[in-house]
Formats: sequence, structure tokens, C-alpha cells
Amino acid sequence: MLRKVLAVSAVTFGAALVAQSAFAQGGYPSRPLRLIVPAAPGGGTDYTGRTIAQKLTEALGQTVVVENRPGGAGNIGVEIAARSNADGHTLVMPITSFPMNPHLYRKLPFDTVKDFAPIVLASVAPLYLVVNPSVPAKSVSDLIALAKAKPGQLNYANSGNGTSAHLAGELFKKMAGVDLVSIPYKGGGPAVIDLVAGRVHLYFSTIPAALAQVQAGKLRGLAVTSAKRVSLIPDVPTVAESGLPGFEIVGWFGIFAPAGTPKPVISRLNREINDVLRMPDIQKRFASQGLVPGGGSPEELGKFLRSEIAKWGALIKQIGLEPQ
Repeated sequence: MLRKVLAVSAVTFGAALVAQSAFAQGGYPSRPLRLIVPAAPGGGTDYTGRTIAQKLTEALGQTVVVENRPGGAGNIGVEIAARSNADGHTLVMPITSFPMNPHLYRKLPFDTVKDFAPIVLASVAPLYLVVNPSVPAKSVSDLIALAKAKPGQLNYANSGNGTSAHLAGELFKKMAGVDLVSIPYKGGGPAVIDLVAGRVHLYFSTIPAALAQVQAGKLRGLAVTSAKRVSLIPDVPTVAESGLPGFEIVGWFGIFAPAGTPKPVISRLNREINDVLRMPDIQKRFASQGLVPGGGSPEELGKFLRSEIAKWGALIKQIGLEPQ
């Protein structure tokens, strides 16, 4: 039995070496790639994926097809990627709940860390703290003072329990020491509609979803949630610089491959995508959507993912969100 196991292991190891050698000699990619986006068309994830796929097609000489697989808080598309062949021809760009889901679901059909090989951080999506004009707050400091003067009387919209918008509100409550009531919605669209109508007071929105309403005077923008200001709205301060030092929460989109994908493939994809992210036209296109280009090494993305899982796990536990 031991001899048979050793023989099988030798064959498997040999096949892996052959695959690594083939990739190293330029045999990759040998056919079109698919980039799984676990979200419906439109929105930050899909926009980022399609923008990169277009340029990556030119760089690799093979078509990169974006495959939308929405549903299950992004878990459906991610599971498909986890079970795909680890040959570099299937990639995935999870939605922003990727590092939160291990704490929101009792049992996931994949391991968020062990089943994926990080490639590169693709983009970062800051949120935009906006209020209905009836709220007498012109800054984050004003909003905190108002909330402290009226505990439990102000509410904030969230685009679904466990989403970035929800957790941004909870992090704001925690750091500012205020009592706000969370009002859940089935997506960001309905949340913005009710905010404009005055049925809720404030919302941590994506920038594209709120910007037109702010420009029309139907909402008032107070701050962005990133560590630095956003080039699309440079006059809008960060939450941290306008009343709540240390506050930072952003959505982010990283590109991953199934675990076991050969290192030469990961290295090439990392190099090519970093080149794409440095292109002036790509940076301009991202900026138009309120996105900040990513970049960096696979190791940096892996470290960032683990830190995000720990960060959100602590907050989710503190606010008492029960896993489904």
C-alpha cells in the first residue's frame, strides 16, 4: 500500500513539475481565460473586472471573458472559482463582503484563505458619507455633536446587514460614541431613494450612487471613508480629518486564482495586471467611478486579506451579528 501511495505521489509531483516547467517556458495562457465576478453587471466589482479584462486580453494574447455569477453574498461565484482547475485560466474577483463572510456564515463551501492564491489588489472603493439636507450638520464634527445631543433619534440606511455600508455605520457609532439606529435595505439603490426622500438621515454610499444627488442638491456630502481624499471629489475631506481620527473603511476588489495555481502563472498575472493599473487611461477611468487603482504583490494581498478578516470578525462579534 505504501509503495502504491508513493508511486501516486511521485506521479502527481512529476506532473506538477512538468506544469511548472511548461508555464515557465511560455506555454501560458494556452486558451481564453475567464474572470468570475460574483455580482450582477454594473457596480464597482463588475466595472473593475471588465476594465482590467479588456487590457489583460491585449497583454496576454488571449481573451479574458468576464463571467457574472451573482448571488449568495458573492459566495456562489467564489465557490465556482475554488473548485476550478488551478491552471491559471480561471480567476475570480470577489465582492467586498469576501473578508466578512467567514464571520457571517456558519459554514462556507470554501476556505477564504486556504482555497485561493492571491494575485493582486485591483482597486479600492471608498464610501461617501451623505446626509439628507434636512439634517443640520455641515461636517462630521457637526454630525457627531448632533447625534450625541439626540441619542437614538438619528438613523442610518444600510444596504443589507453585513455589507460595507452597514459595518461603516457600526464602526462610526463605535468610534464616535454615538447611538444611531440602523435601517436595513435590499441594496444601495433603495437606500439612496429613501435618503433623498428624507425617510432616513444618513448613509455610507458608494460614490457613484450618491454623487449625482449631491451635485443636484438633494443630498449633502460630508466626507469619504478612505485614508486619503478621492480625486473625483477632491474638496470632500476624509472622515478621519474632519472629526473622527483613525476612521477608515473601504470596499476593495482583489484578483485571486484557485489554490495550487503555478507560481510562474501568479507572477506573470501579477506583473501584467500591475502594468494595467499603472496605465494613465485606466487610472482616469477608475477615478471617474470613484475607484482608486490597487497594485502590489501577491504576498501583500494575502496579508491584507487576513488582516481584513480579523478586523471585520472583531467588529461583527462586537455588534452581535449572528452568522446565518
